[in-house]
Amino acid sequence: MEMYKIIKSLCKVVFYPKYRIQVEGVENIPKEGPVLICSNHISNYDPIVLGITVPREIYFMAKEELFEKKVIGSFLRKLHAFPVKRGMRDRQALRRALEVLDENHTLGLFPEGTRSKDGTLGKGLAGAGFFALRSQATVIPCAIVGTYKSKDPLRVVYGKPIPMAQLRERKASSQEVTDEIMEGIRHILDKNEHN
Repeated sequence: MEMYKIIKSLCKVVFYPKYRIQVEGVENIPKEGPVLICSNHISNYDPIVLGITVPREIYFMAKEELFEKKVIGSFLRKLHAFPVKRGMRDRQALRRALEVLDENHTLGLFPEGTRSKDGTLGKGLAGAGFFALRSQATVIPCAIVGTYKSKDPLRVVYGKPIPMAQLRERKASSQEVTDEIMEGIRHILDKNEHN
């Protein structure tokens, strides 16, 4: 069994009972073809939680500093993570992310670019819209609802795909597309936070 599947299985054993994870909307994630999953970002654990709740293998960008230690870098690569330089336009990382989608894989993104300190949804960066426009990916908004400290279950809700055809037709900008994606995430949060 390959490393990704082994680690995913181990993380499921730990995370599902610890945070009482509940998952909704996985039927919205296509079984084949390129998929871009865009989620809010409330904890360093978020990539793991997406990794264990998405039925498909998922790729992530991770800050370059994490790859500086060889052992950790090697481990992250086995989990389909690849480095991105923060605070600047990293062409190599952009190319790699587009390759992931061109190869019909699933790319996970946190459009806010950084964790929310208070759990509220921030403004999304144009990168998410860039990947959505430059690929043929199905774009799925996702909301992680709750906190990792609460006794309540942590809910992971995958929404219906963002209708990209209309956005492409009217030649929407990357930022406009990101704003649509963020609206999709906000809608899921608003609908689920009080349930």
